[in-house]
Order: sequence, then structure tokens, then C-alpha cells
Amino acid sequence: MIIIKNLFKQYDNVTVLNDINIEVFDNEVFGLLGPNGAGKTTLIHILATLIKPTAGTATVNGYDIIKNPSEVRSSIGIVFQAPSSDDMLTGYENLKLHSLLYAVPKELREKRISEVLELVGLTNRKDDQVKKYSGGMRRRLEIARGLLHKPTVIFLDEPTLGLDPSSREVMWKYINRLVKDEKITLILTTHYMEEADFLCDRIGIIDKGTIIALDSPTQLKEQLGGEVIEMEFANKHVDKENIDRVLKQCNFVRKVELEAKNGNVLIYVDDASHNLPTILKILDKANNTEVESVELRSPTLNDVFLKFAQRHITKKQGQDEDEDDSEGGFMEKYAQYGNK
Repeated sequence: MIIIKNLFKQYDNVTVLNDINIEVFDNEVFGLLGPNGAGKTTLIHILATLIKPTAGTATVNGYDIIKNPSEVRSSIGIVFQAPSSDDMLTGYENLKLHSLLYAVPKELREKRISEVLELVGLTNRKDDQVKKYSGGMRRRLEIARGLLHKPTVIFLDEPTLGLDPSSREVMWKYINRLVKDEKITLILTTHYMEEADFLCDRIGIIDKGTIIALDSPTQLKEQLGGEVIEMEFANKHVDKENIDRVLKQCNFVRKVELEAKNGNVLIYVDDASHNLPTILKILDKANNTEVESVELRSPTLNDVFLKFAQRHITKKQGQDEDEDDSEGGFMEKYAQYGNK
């Protein structure tokens, strides 16, 4: 449904997108996951023909974004980060205006408006002014508007930004339902890890304009290997290399990492609940490694993102000496995007 080839976007000397290559399949929910400023919205705007790439190209529903922009626009719906519905109009009036702009045939107009209102659960509020809607209702109206002309592809740019956790979960259910009922391809941008995990068939993790990982949420998490034991030590400056060395005798330990955000140690292991006593016994014999707390969990997309992004930033060290690209600075900057 979407093919992106060697896509670049630069503003002056700043590279916003750097050689993006992605294929998105029919009826797939594809997520672009990354922090603010990573290039997600820029990529959406290019695919929607709102801005032109510096180099490379893409096709949407078989149409080239540069050669056939009108056909691309007819094939897509888009929901921007910032609400764009008219507050003074009712929900119905906003949809009616949109149907006129997209030349929805007159004989289908009312039927289609009723369908999308029902799909997003706003039928009973269609005659209320949008200024009386909650944040979640406004986002659902934006989605209804994007679906009105029956696009084959819909772009949702941060669809739950600013919503409370309860409203966010309601929105997820509506998004799942519209993909099933409308049989569309959906491109979702988000920096909420749990949102991408819940909604997406595949995820492209993007950082500083570069795709640093691409796979299904399950496969991405499996790449980390095993379960996670997070340990807090009495010594806040614990020697990770020493812990790594003493645990190498255990064939069930995959790897040991130091979490820069809080100085805790992450131990990736097979069958964590069974092997934890052995790990604690080994560490008890090691010098200056008194354990204060232990947490067992499965790998999350937050772990995946921090792992791949750390690897990406390490490769770039030495190229951007004027930026704070140290492991600690990077991890502190992006830890807020987790789901702990």
C-alpha cells in the first residue's frame, strides 16, 4: 500500500529524514515510534503531499507522491496533532463541510456521515457544538472526518496526545474497530510505547530521522532476549563490569546492562523466577554488591527503544561532538517516553 524509497528531507544544514526505506502492507497498522523531533510528523506530511522530500520518493496506493499528488490526496485521510475542527460548528456540520470539500456524492453524503458518527460513538452528540466536546470526543470527530470520503490509507499523527489514560484506552478501541470495519491501512505516529504495542502490527523506531529498528512488537522485544531482572544496589556506583564478569558463569544470563537513568542494573535472563535465587547467591559473594531491591518483568518496548537508540547514538559519537550524545545524557533525555 505504501512504498518509501531512499527518502531524505533537509532544512538548510539539518537532516530531518535520513534515507528512509519502508514498505507498509494493505490493511496493516504500522507505527512510527520515537521521541518528539525524531521526524515522524515530517514523514507523514511528505506522504500526505503537504511537503516535498529533498531526495527519494514514495508511492501511496500506487500513486507517486511527487508525480500524482492529487490521486494520493484522494486516497488518504489524515488526523493532525493539533485539532482542526471548527469549534463553533456542530459535529455534524463539521462532517458536512468536509464531505463537500472532498466531493462526496450527494446521494451518499448523509449515509456516510451517519456511518462515521456511529463508528466513533458520536451519534448522540452530533448536534452539539464542538467546543462542548471533551478532548477524547474531539479526537474521535477528527478521525470520523478523516474517514468520511472512504480513504484507503489514514494517517493518525499522535492520536491520543493530551488525553488522560482512560480516554486513551477508549481511543485505542475505536482505532482497532475502524481498522476492522473500514478495512483500511493505518499509519500511526506516537511516542507512547504501550500505545504502539497495543495497536500496531509492525513498528518502525525512528530517532534523529533514521529508522533504527523495524519489526513486530513481539519480535522487537524478543530481540532483547529473556526476561528482565532490575536490581537496585546499596552502592549507587556499582561496577557493572564486575557484575557482568561474575554472572558469566551462568548460561541462563543473556546480558547485563547499567540503566543510566537511575544506576540500576538490568539482567536479561531465561526463566527469571527460577534462576533469581542463583543470581542473588552469586552476587552475595561478590564484593560491594549488596542488593536493595529486585523487580522481575518481561521486556517492554521502552527497553527496545532505549536499547536500539543507545546503539544508534553510540555509532554517531565522534561525528557530533558539539551535541550531548553521551550514553547518560541520551538515556536521561529519552527515559520519559517509557511506560513504567
